[in-house]
Amino acid sequence: MKVYEKAPAKINLLLDVLRKREDGFHEVEMIMTMVDLADRLEMEELPRDTIIISSQAGYIPLDEKNLAFQAARLIKDRYDVRRGVYIHLDKKIPVAAGLAGGSSDAAATLRGLNRLWELGIPEDELCTLGAELGSDVPFCVTGGTAIARGRGEKLERINNPPQCWVILAKPPINVSTADVYGKFRAAELKEHPSTAAMLSAISSGSFPGIIANLGNVLETVTLQLHPEVLQLKEIMHRLGADGVLMSGSGPTVFGLVSKEAKVSRIYNGLRGFCKEVYVVRMLT
Repeated sequence: MKVYEKAPAKINLLLDVLRKREDGFHEVEMIMTMVDLADRLEMEELPRDTIIISSQAGYIPLDEKNLAFQAARLIKDRYDVRRGVYIHLDKKIPVAAGLAGGSSDAAATLRGLNRLWELGIPEDELCTLGAELGSDVPFCVTGGTAIARGRGEKLERINNPPQCWVILAKPPINVSTADVYGKFRAAELKEHPSTAAMLSAISSGSFPGIIANLGNVLETVTLQLHPEVLQLKEIMHRLGADGVLMSGSGPTVFGLVSKEAKVSRIYNGLRGFCKEVYVVRMLT
């Protein structure tokens, strides 16, 4: 028996950091949704008790450093599964890009192995498991659109935003989320994005309202460390994207576009600046 799972990328329409917690994590408030750029996972039971991962991508680890491997080991250990699994990972989401590709792979592994081994684990329990692997994993388990609080694991489902085009562009650099949060100083932040205003815009289906309330406080760090991310934002604005924001800790920048007529011009203009450009839709 084989099972297949899709692992979509996420973008942050809003990312606010409220404070640093005593446990070393940051207290966040984020509004996240998924887009139709996805890795695909194929899982098949093995006769021996082992975990094997393969991928067509030559740039990702295939051992315990891989979040999908960690997810498989966690579910085996926690539920005393003495069977093995072969996982093939068809990688499409850029790595270290602020798009939660690794987290989504881990979430897809949890969902897939729950089906493959007929474990009957409820979704909320999968989310709790996922939180042990990373802050974005619980959201990636459930998908949709949600506001995430705590360190990202406390989720509240909300309406999906109105459908639009999403243009993703990743400059040829990798950004460490740990480094960005390490340099972030919540107490020095002069302005926070309005979660209430963004929720209201999404609830009423107002595309202009969503554009007006896009915000990511981590830009204050990443844009200083990597000026090319700021340059990419400026180019995307200049080419006519309705709203532009860095996703997560970066370096991927996304542009929201309501009119299809603008899409090819923005895409072609960005391709002159960086190779990794994707045109997708929101998953609504």
